[in-house]
Amino acid sequence: MPFIIILFSIHFSFSQEEKETITVSETDSTSTTLAEEEINIKDSVSFKKTKKEFNPLAPSKAAFYSAVLPGMGQVYNKRYWKVPLVWGAIGGSIYAYTWNNNNYQSFRTAFKRRQAGFTDDQYYDINGDNAAGAAPDLDTDDLEYQQDRFQSDRDLWLVATIALYALNIVDANVDAHLKQFNIDDDLSIDFEPFLDFNQVTNTPNYGMALTIKF
Repeated sequence: MPFIIILFSIHFSFSQEEKETITVSETDSTSTTLAEEEINIKDSVSFKKTKKEFNPLAPSKAAFYSAVLPGMGQVYNKRYWKVPLVWGAIGGSIYAYTWNNNNYQSFRTAFKRRQAGFTDDQYYDINGDNAAGAAPDLDTDDLEYQQDRFQSDRDLWLVATIALYALNIVDANVDAHLKQFNIDDDLSIDFEPFLDFNQVTNTPNYGMALTIKF
């Protein structure tokens, strides 16, 4: 009878030890597999994040360049397609101002000479076919009207030229700011899969993560 009890105890101990050994072995295998799976999933969804260099002086430089030479700030910002627009707008307004100013000066000189009693201005006989003693093609009132009209148009184009010049500087400055507003190449809203390994239950938790970047 004691021999049977001893044999049973040995068998029970051996069985319990074998059972514990198998259980530990299975847990380690599961943990290793899940860990490898977690690494593989993270590797598959990982990506390189590249950030652009932030230069706080870039807007000031762009504005300064455009102030020195209109269009240079746009070149600094690599907005080359804007350069012809800047040059065309400012150049056209300068041409219009110059043309109106020349006409204003011409009519002003003729008006002053006509008031002084001279009749040798170019507007007295425009085509050169007036008979002697005939009325002038443009009298004093006409000269005064044309003088005031071209003066008004000249002043208007002067304001337009200054406004376009200032707009060119503002555009370069704002554009440089906007280029650095979002310095991250990633989207502002992004969905990414994730894997969370539960150390207690030895089970993985799968899901989707919503990332919002400001």
